[in-house]
Amino acid sequence: MQIQVLMFEQDDPSKCTAAKLVKFGIAKRVKHLTGKDMILNPFAKEFVLKTDRDLTQSLTAIDCSWELAQNMFLKRFVGLSRKLPPLLAGNPVNYSKVGKLTTAEAIAGALYVMDYGKLADSVLDKFKWGHTFFDLNQYMLQDYATAKTTEDVVKISKEYGLEV
Repeated sequence: MQIQVLMFEQDDPSKCTAAKLVKFGIAKRVKHLTGKDMILNPFAKEFVLKTDRDLTQSLTAIDCSWELAQNMFLKRFVGLSRKLPPLLAGNPVNYSKVGKLTTAEAIAGALYVMDYGKLADSVLDKFKWGHTFFDLNQYMLQDYATAKTTEDVVKISKEYGLEV
């Protein structure tokens, strides 16, 4: 699975997890998307499912400020648009907040759900707080990886007390 990031450089560059992934060669920076990309979009209708791994060869994260995200995602990005199920942030800025993930956390979460666990680990290994994301979400990620439908994801998230 190829990991890509479309970066809008709206946040502090020293805290940009997408830039760090590019620097270490884990992700490729792109300027344009193709219809073959899976786009992580927090406003998409469908959740990332394990079966999505058969539909795409690349996972693309849009790196932008959370404050500007809604306007950024009003743009029509070409590709398979998917959102993550509810997960807790492990990063120090938004620790334990539902859905307030860094780009690296979002990529790792999607990879884990699609059964790319080792690749997900390699993404977060570059961050001293990376293990915290997996510690907080270990059981949820395992359960989400078994979901076959969006309805399954909703049911699982409710079992954990998280609303979709």
